[in-house]
Amino acid sequence: MGPIGKLKMGRHTAATMASALAAIIFLNFVLIASAVDEPRLEIFPSQKVQRKAVGQAMILTCRPNVPSPNLVADLQWKDNLNNTILPKPHQIYQPVYDSKGHRIRDNMGRNPPMFTEYMTGTESLALIINHLSVEMEGKYYCTASYATNDILETSVTVKTYVGITWTNAPENQNPILGEDYVVRCEVKADPNPTIDWLRDGDQIRSSEKYVVQTHGLLIRNVQESDDGIYTCRAAVVETGELVERTIRVEVYSRPVITYLPTTLEATEGKPFSANCTATGKPVPEIFWIKDANHQNVATADRFLVNPLTGVLNINSVTQDDYGTYTCIAKNDAGVADQKTKLNVLITPSIYYLYNVTGVSEKEVALTCRAKGRPAPAITFRRWGSEDEFTAGAQVDDERIILEQHFDDDKGESSGTLRISKAMRSDDGLYQCLARNTGGTAYSTGHIEVQFRPDFTHMKDLPPVFSWEERKVNLSCLAMSIPNATIEWRWNGKPIKDIHDKNLEIVGTGPRSDLIVHPVARQYYSVYKCIATNIHGTSEHDMQLKEARVPEPVPAAQPKQLTATSVTFEIRSPPTEFGLPITAFTVQYKEAINPDWSTALNRSWSPDSPYIVEGLKPQTMYHFRFAARNQVGLGLWGVNTQQSTPKRSAPEEPKPLHSPVQNDIEEPVVVSPYSDHFELRWSVPADNGEPIDFYQVKYCPGVKISGTWHELENECQSVEVAESTSYEMTHLAGNTYYRIELRAHNIIGFSSPASVIMKTTRGIDVIQMAERQVLSSASIVGIAVGGVLLLLFIIDLLCCVTINMGVMASMCRRTKRSPSEIDEEAKLGSGQLVKEPPPSPLPLPPPVKLGGSPMISPSDEKQPLQTPTESMKQNSTIEFDGKFVHSRSGEIIGKNSAV
Repeated sequence: MGPIGKLKMGRHTAATMASALAAIIFLNFVLIASAVDEPRLEIFPSQKVQRKAVGQAMILTCRPNVPSPNLVADLQWKDNLNNTILPKPHQIYQPVYDSKGHRIRDNMGRNPPMFTEYMTGTESLALIINHLSVEMEGKYYCTASYATNDILETSVTVKTYVGITWTNAPENQNPILGEDYVVRCEVKADPNPTIDWLRDGDQIRSSEKYVVQTHGLLIRNVQESDDGIYTCRAAVVETGELVERTIRVEVYSRPVITYLPTTLEATEGKPFSANCTATGKPVPEIFWIKDANHQNVATADRFLVNPLTGVLNINSVTQDDYGTYTCIAKNDAGVADQKTKLNVLITPSIYYLYNVTGVSEKEVALTCRAKGRPAPAITFRRWGSEDEFTAGAQVDDERIILEQHFDDDKGESSGTLRISKAMRSDDGLYQCLARNTGGTAYSTGHIEVQFRPDFTHMKDLPPVFSWEERKVNLSCLAMSIPNATIEWRWNGKPIKDIHDKNLEIVGTGPRSDLIVHPVARQYYSVYKCIATNIHGTSEHDMQLKEARVPEPVPAAQPKQLTATSVTFEIRSPPTEFGLPITAFTVQYKEAINPDWSTALNRSWSPDSPYIVEGLKPQTMYHFRFAARNQVGLGLWGVNTQQSTPKRSAPEEPKPLHSPVQNDIEEPVVVSPYSDHFELRWSVPADNGEPIDFYQVKYCPGVKISGTWHELENECQSVEVAESTSYEMTHLAGNTYYRIELRAHNIIGFSSPASVIMKTTRGIDVIQMAERQVLSSASIVGIAVGGVLLLLFIIDLLCCVTINMGVMASMCRRTKRSPSEIDEEAKLGSGQLVKEPPPSPLPLPPPVKLGGSPMISPSDEKQPLQTPTESMKQNSTIEFDGKFVHSRSGEIIGKNSAV
């Protein structure tokens, strides 16, 4: 076909198509017109397919479109199972609450899942679905009859889908510090949604820190920096639904108890406070639980707990509060607990301690029980001693064992002092000590150790003496527990059965006295004392002896001799045990006197120096000695002669210092001071002429190779009158001094007494010398002192060389001639020089020149010289170890060398 043919054919086709289109359009107009006039049912919304989310409410309205609506009948809905949907049932009101306000039903009634009802003011029938579910998906029909013969029907398809629903996505979530945590965001939707996460507007992508999971966002090793606002975003592409969920993340930390002592101590009867502190986020709440009864103490009386600070207060602690407590710290992140023990300090009290009785050589135990909290430790000690027995066997006495037992739960303890093989020395008071941190309790008990009678204390007693038929008392004392009864026997017979009037028994125990009247020698015999108690019997022999006067003194030798005194050394005659020598007596007279009846007597106690004083110089004397005991004076013996020497220089004075440091060759006296030393000495015998002064010379020096080297140019010499002491001043510290002391009378000097003295080191002080300007008054004073010193030196030279001057005149006044002394001896005057008035200074008692020293009994320094007149009277001398006393009370002298 050519082009023209083709062109014609195309034109024919186009015309045909146009005709067909016109016919279709005409037909549609005809159908529409007929449809408008034809009765039908219409469903609104008009879409044939309705899409709704599961769970939503839905309403479908079916409306008849007919010319005459009143001809419509049986209008109804059918569900997806072709079941007629019934209209909403009519409900009768029923009250929810009764007359008393009690709820009687949950609600007003429940609606069916779907129902129909006519729309008000119209002929439309509505299908109402309150809660759309997946099972309700399908085709729903609306049917009706019209004009009796026409059946009307229409349908709609309901499609369901699940909308975005947050099934598990709390808006506030709290991960735990240091742990992994999934921020929960679980979404339900159909079709399935996609989930992503945002933080502060930025999308979170999976990394080592964050992992996006199906059900949430995993955060590894949560830290406080992970606090913040997170957004969980869900989207359904098919439906175009997009929903965001804002989640606040606040990091919590588990509770940690930071402070709670393992033990607590409270005192009974006093308030108590304890603290349990904990950290955590949020701030944990703190509870105190008593483990014994699992009680929260916040609900108990006397207890008060602050749940925020954890402070536990007890108003007044009782013993029942003792026990274990648990402190619990709890918050939303977890729970922490820690235990502590509350010890109630109860001051110890001893409730059991009784005296016990044991028997010698057997075991005895003293038990002490006490209570307190904590259980007190119990020890014992002897009454009056501070040393306590230790637990177990004692180191110094294994017989004694201390046993200790404790019951901490009951707060009780006991201690037993167990003594095996008890001895008499174990008898006595024992103090129990119960001690804990609350204090110490004391109680005293007695251990009595019973034993058989014992006479050990009488074994060393001397025999009993009697003489001249004097009654004597034989005392027998038996030591025993319990007390013993005593029986006396003589020659094997009970004395009580002899009925001898010269033998009298007084007492039957534990002490018994046998009074013996020895009218005949047969009574000087042995008497047996027999003591008996429940533990046994013991015997003791007591001897009665006849006493006699001492035998003659076997020897008496002169020991020290001066012009006016003789010191004897007396040898005692043999004595019997229990009958000692009580005194020695001497009779003495001048050799030219043959009559002993005119002799003078002097007695001494056995332990005193035997000194006869007041003798005449250059005179021969006869002496005889006798010993005295309780019976009387023995026979005279040891007749000896001794002449006194002529008058001479005094005896050597004796320094009253004990050496502290001994040198190899001679003693050294250490001064307690570095710059001064007080030298003291006793008054020596003057050998017939009174001592007028003492010379003290002291020189510093050193000892080299055992030889003393003095510094002669530094020696000082002084004369001391009317005193027996001298204080050396301005001495050098840590220096040796040789001191020579001599006594002087008109005849001359005594031999020197030498003392080596050392001063202490003292304190080294370095002083800067300052130039001082002397005032005119000082210069005048120095000049006057120099003139006086010069006059004193001139007077001293005159006294020494030509016996003239003031000092020489004073010396002559103190001297006496030998004739004056002899005359005094003949007259027996022995007068003392009148004592001067007291010195205002506390000086030692002065020694008067020209006579015997004036001393008081308490300040005696040397023996007194007995005046001639007093020599004509007998005297008894007793020595007590320090002073010699006469029976008249006059102090005669001290135990010093004369």
